[in-house]
Amino acid sequence: MKRRSFLAGLGATTAAATIGMPSILRAQAPITLNGAVQFNDDHAFNRALIRFEELVKQYYGKPVNFTLHKNSSLGLEKQYFEYMSQGKAVDYGIVSPAHMSTFAKAAPFIDAPFVFKGIEHMNKVVEANILAPIADEVEAKAEVVLIGYSGGGIRNIFANKPLKTLADLKGLKVRVQGAPIWSKTFAAVGMSPTVIAYNEIYNAIQNGVISAGENEAAGVEAMKFYEVAPHLSLTQHAVSIRPICFSVKTLKTLPKDLQDAIRKAGKEAGDYGRQLESSEEVVKLDTLEKAGKLKRVPFEERDAMKKLADPVMATYAKDIGAEVIFEKINVA
Repeated sequence: MKRRSFLAGLGATTAAATIGMPSILRAQAPITLNGAVQFNDDHAFNRALIRFEELVKQYYGKPVNFTLHKNSSLGLEKQYFEYMSQGKAVDYGIVSPAHMSTFAKAAPFIDAPFVFKGIEHMNKVVEANILAPIADEVEAKAEVVLIGYSGGGIRNIFANKPLKTLADLKGLKVRVQGAPIWSKTFAAVGMSPTVIAYNEIYNAIQNGVISAGENEAAGVEAMKFYEVAPHLSLTQHAVSIRPICFSVKTLKTLPKDLQDAIRKAGKEAGDYGRQLESSEEVVKLDTLEKAGKLKRVPFEERDAMKKLADPVMATYAKDIGAEVIFEKINVA
């Protein structure tokens, strides 16, 4: 069956799909929520969404079904977000803020390079609710609510050659996420950034289209990027933050107590996801290096790299009206 036909057959929820039924039958129909994730059972994102399901059932206390579509079976995160915005096929999922830029210009700001100093700093920002204005914009313009913040992985550059200094980065053909801020900051550092779909990175490096990409340990392991780019340069240029998203159109069709359970579970599942991924980061890299699959390369000029990117970030914050948020993040 073609994907388009399959997606068209999926309802956002069983409740929404039975609008044409008599009210007494609608009330009895079991609620089914469809989720999507690009990865397999072992990935931290998948496990965070499983925790979300468990918590919703616990807090709701009534029958509710979840179907989590794994391994990119419904496409990639950009498609998941579009489906949630439209209120069809996908009700919940974890999506990179870079894929929200079409709907909300400020969204990629929360995941841009050098925004967070580390996982502890990101946790402080999340707990202080500093990101609320951006989440509000996403909800208003995309009709997708950010119910929690997963992530927590440190992003480094993986390449087919060792990279230790800014001179090594000069002209480097590196894959970046689609949000313009990623291309602008990497270009300011001297690299030659290219936007390529996530599932095409491996082949692009293998075929010489690019020489490098950037990701956290969980992604490097899951996608086996180390097979074509075994040198992991520890640039530590970003900390991944991955919102757990839920379709507003779906949410409005659900009982109030289920809506409350979803919001509460989303926050707790996000907290769980950040703790999980950040705690497994070093273990994953140790395991891969001991197995001879990758080599960690100390990067000697991270401060200089950040200094080159800082003006771009400051201009970006001003352009999207996020100067106050940027200031609050910096002092958190």
